[in-house]
Amino acid sequence: MKNSTLKNAIISKAHRLGFHLVGVTTPKPPAHLAVFEDWLATGQHAGMGWMETERNRERRANPKLILAECQSILVLGIAYPTSPTTPSSISEGRIASYAWGDDYHDVLPERLRAIVTFIEAQIGTKKVPNRWYTDTGPILEREMAQRAGLGWIGKNTCLINPQAGSYFLLAEILLGIELPPDKAFTSDQCGSCTRCIEACPTECILPNRTIDANRCISYLTIEEKGSLPPDLRPQIGNWIFGCDVCQQVCPWNQRFAPTTFGAPAGETRFAPQPGRAYPSLKEEMVLTPQAFNLKFKGSPVKRTKRRGYLRNVAVALGNAGKPDGIPALKAGLDDPEAIIRSHAAWALGKIGGELASEILEQARLTEQDESVQDEILNAQDKILSQHKNL
Repeated sequence: MKNSTLKNAIISKAHRLGFHLVGVTTPKPPAHLAVFEDWLATGQHAGMGWMETERNRERRANPKLILAECQSILVLGIAYPTSPTTPSSISEGRIASYAWGDDYHDVLPERLRAIVTFIEAQIGTKKVPNRWYTDTGPILEREMAQRAGLGWIGKNTCLINPQAGSYFLLAEILLGIELPPDKAFTSDQCGSCTRCIEACPTECILPNRTIDANRCISYLTIEEKGSLPPDLRPQIGNWIFGCDVCQQVCPWNQRFAPTTFGAPAGETRFAPQPGRAYPSLKEEMVLTPQAFNLKFKGSPVKRTKRRGYLRNVAVALGNAGKPDGIPALKAGLDDPEAIIRSHAAWALGKIGGELASEILEQARLTEQDESVQDEILNAQDKILSQHKNL
């Protein structure tokens, strides 16, 4: 089979498996590696230390260190539900729309394996050297996607396709066979638009198309395992897992991409599951470990673990500022996890009022953890200051 015929057959197979974007590039070193290295050097990867290990840096610079036989890289994009721009109730939490359904780390590998099996059947060999990733390997996947002609890297750092926007998950298969590469997408179609930069609640989007993860809501609510920076908590709003703001305001998503807000046509695994898109903050705050595991079985949200998720929920309740959230936060002050108790204390201080003050005082008398004690005292000071200013 000629390579061009094989490539067309692979593209057709990928489309049948649900991938919307398909392209091919070569394993040549990435052109924008220096930008990434500068990003690491300035600490903008926050606590993601695994990114800067010597082994990962070497492999990122040369894909052939990942697969010595690599001759082509198949790059694929699969759409997930778009996130509506209309604000949700302040009593509801917001979860990034890619996490409304099943975890793509569970969904995509079986489809990538199916593509490899298909290729081997087409060329009549038992084994084609391959290695595949979906947001899990030491590669600059958005650069690979741009080189494969799938779109350009926008100012918000997302890959944007001019016909479909940016609500895509990416995957790559390194192959030990030669396929005709696609023409790189070279035009920058962001133009003078800076809506994503202006809309970012924490001002984490930088002018060179990188993100300061230390300030990014997605990083803070998912990857950060400790206490959230107090100065950024108010800007997190009601995002409790990830953030879609920079995609929501992008004209390529607002005007030109499909805006069904449901699962893409023919796709069910990423469709919103009950209670995952806009969960009640008060109900989430009292999730037991068993209830959390049951609700988010097979969901990306499990990455935060219950303690990280309820930490985020507590912050969102504080930002909502509604007294009816106080009972749920009181339950948070009794949680076995100190990280949940400390953020529940902050949230009570944010809401303020006599009832919140009484609950904080009761907790102060019994709390043994120093970090939680500090949060309680800070919350009490805030309420006292609010009272004095009345």
